[in-house]
Amino acid sequence: MYLDLDLRGLLSVCLSVSSDTVRDTFLIDPAVILIAVGVVMFFITFCGCIGALRDNIRLLKAFSFSLTLVFLTQLAIAVLGFFYSDQTRDALGKFVKKAIVHYRDDLDLQNLMDYTQKEFKCCGWSDYSDWSWNLYFNCSQGNPSRERCGVPYSCCTPVPGEAVINTMCGFGVQARTGDPAAAQQIYPVGCADRAVLWIESHLLLVGALALGLALPQIAGIVLSQILITQIQDEIFSVL
Repeated sequence: MYLDLDLRGLLSVCLSVSSDTVRDTFLIDPAVILIAVGVVMFFITFCGCIGALRDNIRLLKAFSFSLTLVFLTQLAIAVLGFFYSDQTRDALGKFVKKAIVHYRDDLDLQNLMDYTQKEFKCCGWSDYSDWSWNLYFNCSQGNPSRERCGVPYSCCTPVPGEAVINTMCGFGVQARTGDPAAAQQIYPVGCADRAVLWIESHLLLVGALALGLALPQIAGIVLSQILITQIQDEIFSVL
């Protein structure tokens, strides 16, 4: 009887841990995020396209309302991110921590992390020691992984003339804290600082991207409202 209870308890713990892992991986999976954005965009464009073709006021109102909601959400995120920069940085840090933890669990996430670190020439969120959050790179004595105390190859500085990428270049780097050679072997700066520096040095590009996102949405909202007004005027003139 006690053995049965122990097995049930162990099974419930395993299922709980497994469900948490699946949920965290699902929420940070780039493919899932892109699919969700695609579904929202399809719904909005469907309402706008069919509503304009069929002069359907309900679909046009749904299009206008959805586009307004998306625009206001983006605006609120931008304003809150500007005025609450520390809280925004902490929230992004939690997201990146989950991405580091599940780095080996999802190939799309792994490729995204590697691409980000290579493009921004950074390692981890604050610094390269953040990779100790990952089960495989954790630096604890009991970790049997061959990648123990290491970092992904995307953290390594490129070697001039290297034809084949050495995917083992980051092995054991975390255990060599304070070693100048290790600091030259990988990017010592975290991606948080690199992202801030990139934004500060590309303010014109960031502003142009924000304007490029906002103007089509505003135009869609205004034009849909104009079309709704014209359709209503035609209906009232017939009546």
